[in-house]
Amino acid sequence: MDKKELRIVYMGTPEFAVESLKQLVDRGYNIVGVVTMPDKPAGRGQKIKFSAVKEYALTKGIKILQPQKLKDESFLSELRSLNASLQIVVAFRMLPEVVWNMPLLGTFNLHASLLPQYRGAAPINWAIINGDTESGATTFFLTHEIDTGKIIMQRRTTISNDDCAGSLHDRLMVMGADMVTDTVDAIITTDVKPIEQNELRKGELRTAPKIFKDNCKIDWKQNASCVRNLIRGLSPYPGAWSDLTITNCDPITVKIYECNIVPSTEKAEPGSIKSDGKHYIEVACGTDTVHLTSIQLPGKKRLTVEELLRGFSLPQNSRFI
Repeated sequence: MDKKELRIVYMGTPEFAVESLKQLVDRGYNIVGVVTMPDKPAGRGQKIKFSAVKEYALTKGIKILQPQKLKDESFLSELRSLNASLQIVVAFRMLPEVVWNMPLLGTFNLHASLLPQYRGAAPINWAIINGDTESGATTFFLTHEIDTGKIIMQRRTTISNDDCAGSLHDRLMVMGADMVTDTVDAIITTDVKPIEQNELRKGELRTAPKIFKDNCKIDWKQNASCVRNLIRGLSPYPGAWSDLTITNCDPITVKIYECNIVPSTEKAEPGSIKSDGKHYIEVACGTDTVHLTSIQLPGKKRLTVEELLRGFSLPQNSRFI
């Protein structure tokens, strides 16, 4: 089958999904429709916001479907009318069988981990939070249980000590886009030998559940390495946080985006702060100390610590809890 004869329906929502769609379009694949999340109000003005995938699809004149419910018969009828040979899913919702089983060649998903590790909604974040030194991406055919289908292709990348969730996201986004087109080519030429995930399983499986606010709270009793991994694993979004207590004031919630580890020979109470009031803020952890470099106060923009201390007085005995 020629790639122009292959009818592809693409499903995705955020920026991560745009790169794969863009590469498919740029390389001349026949995208007959895009399925993305419904428009929703966002921001202080509650203005209607389109998904990143919709924004791109509009510029290319691609037909767009935005179902509220994926089992709604009107949506299913419209999807069938596109007569897709293949469906591709990148950062979308869990699909019912009636959707993923519709095309003749099936439906495959791009997932930002080395499956079967880190099944779930936030694989990039959890890999860094857990201190992993390697990540990657996987394409696999969809089946009944989420992120468990047969693997088509995997590629790996090193997680450096300076990576954060944002830098790993961007690298996997580009690498994943190449994998999507390579996977389509392999399917067209029937050069696909999918394998069961259990064949790649090594050791205990780690999961990647959706991240909520409580997952982002810093526990200063942990060692400095764990604290730093949490901070970089949640940077730039949603951001690790801690409550800052100041004498005679209510605690304020501070987001912390970057830090470095400072070996410590002195034992200090976890969460206690050391600062010269001008250039640095250091916070004691269960073991060693972290030197904060990027921080955000409530209602303010993200600043370096030096920028923050130019306009913010940090009294003695302030501490994070």
